[in-house]
Amino acid sequence: MPLKARTSSPCNSYHPQLTLGTDSQTFTLDQVASHTSPDNGVWLVVEGGVYDVTSFLDDHPGGKKILLGKAGKDATEQFNQFHSRKVLDKTAKQFLIGKVGDAAEADSTEQQQGKAEQHEAPQAAEGDEEDEDTTYFGDLVPFGDAYWYQDWKSPYYNDSHRKLRSAMRRFTDEHLTPFAHEWDQAREIPPETYKKIADHGILAAIAAGSTGWPTEYAEGIPVPGGIDPASFDAFHNLIVIDEMSRCGSGGIMYGLLGGFGISVGPILHFGSDELKQRIIPSLLRGEKRSCLAITEPEGGSDVANLVTTAKKSDDGQHYIVEGAKNGIWCDYFVTAVRTGGKGMGGISLIVVERTDGLTTRKMDCQGVLASGTTYVTYEDVRVPVGNMLGKENKGFQIIMANFVGERGGIAVQANRFARVCLEESLKYACKRKTFGQKLVDHPLAAMAQRIEATHAWIETVVYQSTQYDPDTISLRLGGTMALLKAQSTETLEFCAREAMQIFGGLAYTKGGQGEKVERLYRDAKAYSIPGGSFEIMQDLGIRQSVKVAQIMGAKL
Repeated sequence: MPLKARTSSPCNSYHPQLTLGTDSQTFTLDQVASHTSPDNGVWLVVEGGVYDVTSFLDDHPGGKKILLGKAGKDATEQFNQFHSRKVLDKTAKQFLIGKVGDAAEADSTEQQQGKAEQHEAPQAAEGDEEDEDTTYFGDLVPFGDAYWYQDWKSPYYNDSHRKLRSAMRRFTDEHLTPFAHEWDQAREIPPETYKKIADHGILAAIAAGSTGWPTEYAEGIPVPGGIDPASFDAFHNLIVIDEMSRCGSGGIMYGLLGGFGISVGPILHFGSDELKQRIIPSLLRGEKRSCLAITEPEGGSDVANLVTTAKKSDDGQHYIVEGAKNGIWCDYFVTAVRTGGKGMGGISLIVVERTDGLTTRKMDCQGVLASGTTYVTYEDVRVPVGNMLGKENKGFQIIMANFVGERGGIAVQANRFARVCLEESLKYACKRKTFGQKLVDHPLAAMAQRIEATHAWIETVVYQSTQYDPDTISLRLGGTMALLKAQSTETLEFCAREAMQIFGGLAYTKGGQGEKVERLYRDAKAYSIPGGSFEIMQDLGIRQSVKVAQIMGAKL
């Protein structure tokens, strides 16, 4: 029974001493039982709290009879069947008028104990990270987090990783997850939120990738968790992406990783010093946005045959760009263009700044709605020759190298989204009964098997990126990363489908208890297709792995 805001409380007319939204009043169950009609107020109990829902009767989606049927009674079991805890913590709190006696007394005792503990414990200084029990982290839902969160030993992580994990979880829980549905409906991440993400150092952490903190361009930007920037490695980057993906929104992650995340790397590694100094700091601070514009309506995954052109002006100072791309709304478009002949040998990568002749139009997509996915049109767009990344006609190699990192990011997001589906399903299944048995008795093991196998593979390839130089990684991991991308997105699609079956109708409607599952079911295809479709990844994964093996002397 979703609850809406109201401006007045009918219960105030019968009990003038009550204050709307307070839990300081104590009631007996007999008192609650006497409020069963609109004339004297409709009260009910949920988890020990007393709620006056009189003004909500006519607004209840299931009709007033559902509320009247539980009037004066404890409705906890029925409430939990259809709603998540956040409904009580947020929306319903304004209807809270008190607590049932024992619950209120217990709460009072807990508050007194808490105050005593606060008085005894030293307070952390502002900006310091509080000590935490890193043995067990999170909600401890089986397979809801990676093994190293719950007292499993790992050679990959240290205290700096744990500090970053805690900081990212707090940020995601406070600033991203509660607003995912709202931003999906609005079709954008609010600019002020994007800036807040930057102010917390998260964009710089994404840009760091596996190559280290971008100190030269990140002056004044904090490192999340207060860790030493010199220690920032590929596993820190993995944690940032993984923890943010707990928001359960492909739209949010696409707006960050699918835009900024996969476009900043080519600029950092292949742009001129002048271009980097001019562009990168504003991107890391969230003042400007960038995206990668590779895919075209004509070509899809066939990058070697793209048709957008860039021809030099008569004075040789500019490229004139003509064509169309898919991208994200932004200020800088890292664009693949044809500067030479047919095939991969005629492709370049160039930074196109928003200017005359460049237009964007939001696309009405099935999923990742908050990302701001756009159709980009270039009509006689003049781009300074200094905006070229790398050398002319050598852009295909940059694009392929960038795909390795992009597919790794997709794998991390997709597998965490699959975990979200499993975690939501397991929490719901433990309290929901069908045909006399709890849903938890229905199989969830297949979801866990796929997720844990994929995560172990992710950690393996991330570790390799800490041991080898980027060129070696691009060569050796190209085929593996293609297969990992296929594996992770297939896992997401499987888990989203299974979660939909567990939630049933609750995951078919937007914004309810099955909100994350409904959204991820729509978002899943935005992970299996972009970055290389599933079938192409399987083919590429084997072909490239065989080619590398032959170079290394394999007897095939």
